[in-house]
Amino acid sequence: MAWTVLVLSGLFEAVWAAALGASDGFRRWRPTVLFVVALVISMGGLAWAMQHLPTGTAYAVWVGIGACLTVVWALVTRQERATLARIGLLVLLVGCVIGLKAVS
Repeated sequence: MAWTVLVLSGLFEAVWAAALGASDGFRRWRPTVLFVVALVISMGGLAWAMQHLPTGTAYAVWVGIGACLTVVWALVTRQERATLARIGLLVLLVGCVIGLKAVS
């Protein structure tokens, strides 16, 4: 259960990161509200998961999921270019997150 909550919290991390970028410095209210809601859910889930998982592993997995999904979102919305190096590094990051799960 802790891993499920952690993964969902990582998904919400990507949501708040994208919403933060779209908020234009908190000048746009809809992305700002989405940022706050997703941040609270993400942090709450991370805090709960850290009660059941090693802190370093939980944090690294949470950050890895959020970072990967944020980059994927930027690629899908064409805010960033998809390059072979970027894709390779994302694959490596996902492999590291899976590895941390496997050894925990």
